[in-house]
Amino acid sequence: MAQIDQKLSFKEKVGYGLGDFAANIVFQTVMIFLMYYYTDIFGIPAAAVGTLFLLSRIWDAINDPMMGALADRTKSKHGRFRPWIKWTAFPFGILAVLMFTTPDFSLNGKIIYAYVTYILMMMVYTANNIPYGALSGVMTSNSVERTSLNSYRFVLGQSAALMVQALTLPLIAFFGAGDKALGYQLTMALFAVIAIGMFYVTFYSTKERIEPVQTEATPLKEDLKDLMHNRPWVILFVMGLVTFIFLSLRIAVGLYYFQYYVGDEGLFSMFAVLGTIGLIIGIPLSKPLTKKFGKRNTYIASNVLSGLAVLALFFPGPDQYYIAYGLSALVGFLNGPGVPILWAMYADTADYAEWKFGRRATGIVFSAATFGQKFGWGIGGAITGWLLALFNYVPNAVQSPEAIWGIKMMLSVIPGVLMILSAGVLFFYNLTEPFMEKVQAELSDRRK
Repeated sequence: MAQIDQKLSFKEKVGYGLGDFAANIVFQTVMIFLMYYYTDIFGIPAAAVGTLFLLSRIWDAINDPMMGALADRTKSKHGRFRPWIKWTAFPFGILAVLMFTTPDFSLNGKIIYAYVTYILMMMVYTANNIPYGALSGVMTSNSVERTSLNSYRFVLGQSAALMVQALTLPLIAFFGAGDKALGYQLTMALFAVIAIGMFYVTFYSTKERIEPVQTEATPLKEDLKDLMHNRPWVILFVMGLVTFIFLSLRIAVGLYYFQYYVGDEGLFSMFAVLGTIGLIIGIPLSKPLTKKFGKRNTYIASNVLSGLAVLALFFPGPDQYYIAYGLSALVGFLNGPGVPILWAMYADTADYAEWKFGRRATGIVFSAATFGQKFGWGIGGAITGWLLALFNYVPNAVQSPEAIWGIKMMLSVIPGVLMILSAGVLFFYNLTEPFMEKVQAELSDRRK
């Protein structure tokens, strides 16, 4: 029986967080390196890559809610969500390697191969990550514990990002020995093995505790109708969409910035690492800041302040990369407290929906949220590719002043402005801490 003061052990929080470590090994590699891999290693035009990233999100509009509904309706001795983490572990690893494999095809053949492997990878990511995200909503009903649980998740997830940022380029050089295509493939093979092992740790170390009150399955149409009438969830969906547009844009262009503006690709690793270190230091502040100021206010302040720091990245000269390093660390630190809050708020909207509509659909709540973020990621990736083409970017060549200016804008001004604007959306979010305590108390009484 779930209680509103349900506490989770350190072991279970770490076990849950390792699932995000596993997913982030691939997710961060895709976010940071896939655009560059496709344009400069695989040889696909930037605009074509942008279109790929956008079109793949159309299938997600169908696939993600289906996966959420399927997870909600899964019945096993291990629960509804945990089994999917185990079932998808090996396909996840295999497709990650295939996505960074370079077959000797024609340009059209390469584009088709990229579409097939990328979309299949995103389908498996969906089947893994939606149940994983929903799992946090059924491990405990305590709002503060959920924030703590998601803090563990994101500290470990960002630790994986740190590993990717620090080791990917050196590993590519080591494994490839001059052959970058081989280096990418073998590096991803190593990451895939680690990810598979971590998924199994998450499966065996977590437990589902909250069961919905209803005994009959609810039609998917009713679940989606409830979702559209769940105003706090809609607000988070819009904010998540905008957030991932600017994250995708800023992260994807980082390698181009250091190779073509600073003039040394190798300096990018430290830029990314310092940003992640700042993020990891900032994430634990989420719990005390949330207790003092509430989730909404903490998230708004985090986005506005980090957005201002992102804007400042436009100004360092090519020989002032150390200033960019400092700003990267500052952006991460200021953004850190807000990172786990978003997922804790999604769990609150699942409770709110159950309280208001009498039906719990945690999988749908998280799947549609994940779709919004993936769609934002796809839009951000598409914008990156299209803007590179618009600014006349030429792979593996000295860039024009126009291209350099465009790369700087994509790293700083454009994502910084979007970051600040996204915070404004949250002013309309109304699930305050006192209100959620009332909701959770009433739900606890219903479940007895």
